[in-house]
Parts: sequence; C-alpha cells; structure tokens
Amino acid sequence: MIDKSYIEKEFRELQKIKNKSFEEGVIKVWILGCKKGGWERIDDIPFTLLIPTKISLIEHTRRVTQMAISIAEKRKDLDMDILIAGALTHDVGKLLEYTREGDKIVKSRFGMRVRHPISGYGIALESGLSQEVAHIIFAHSHEGDKIERSPEAIVVHHCDFIEFEIAKTI
Repeated sequence: MIDKSYIEKEFRELQKIKNKSFEEGVIKVWILGCKKGGWERIDDIPFTLLIPTKISLIEHTRRVTQMAISIAEKRKDLDMDILIAGALTHDVGKLLEYTREGDKIVKSRFGMRVRHPISGYGIALESGLSQEVAHIIFAHSHEGDKIERSPEAIVVHHCDFIEFEIAKTI
C-alpha cells in the first residue's frame, strides 16, 4: 500500500525540505497520483517508455532532485524548498500516463491524450501544493518551452533532460 511512510522511504530527499507544508504536499501528491492511477506499488515503473531503460521512476526522480539540490547549493539564490518539492514531483503525472498490463508498464488510454506534465500539474493543485511547485511540474518538459520558466523550473528542466539524454546512451 502506498502511504506516507512508503513515500518517505522512497524519497529520502524529502528530509531536506524545511517548510513542512511543502513536505506534506509532496507526500499528498504522490499518494493521490497512486490512487488516481490505481498503483499499489511504484518501485518497478520505468522513468520513461521512450527508450529501453532499467532506471526506475523513483531512481530518476531522486537523481534529478539530487542534481537540482547541488546546483541550488552552488547558486544560493534559488528557493530550495520549492526546488526540491518541484523536482520530487516533476514526473508524478506518469502515474496517470502509464498503466500496468500484466507484468508490463505501458502508456495508458488517458496517457495517450494527456501528457504527464499536464496531469501532474493538476494533481499538484488538487493536493494543495503551491502554484510555484505546480509550475515546475508543468514546465519541466516540452510543454514549458512556450512559457516563462521560473529559475527553479529551469534547473529541474535541465536536470531532467540531462538524465534522459545520458540514459539514451547507456
């Protein structure tokens, strides 16, 4: 069962968030995404269906978050709580974009019509996360190319694509 302790165990970077409402919001987002997507476990979901990969959604999310934290620690002018919350939730919409069919993870019927940045944005707002965090979710992928990204969204966007581009070469 996906509950608060499951999310805390999988996403240890939550401990770096100082504002408890952001931390609680991230947990709510993942729990709601799992509920809406019908997921009983998420540890075997690949981070992408576009290329063959053994990198899980959880591992990818943690790597993107860790890279973003490293950048923010060097810059010192970014909102760390917003950045971490956004990085930890940037791909939560994949819980609606994907589905389990037997032992395979495939694109869901919903996912064929709505990409994960859009559904993730909705889950974030429904869960009570701030507009600033929801913006990172919406803007982290190509959907964000047509809008002005916040500094934190720029970081998450680039960290996400670094991960994807490297995964394509492995």
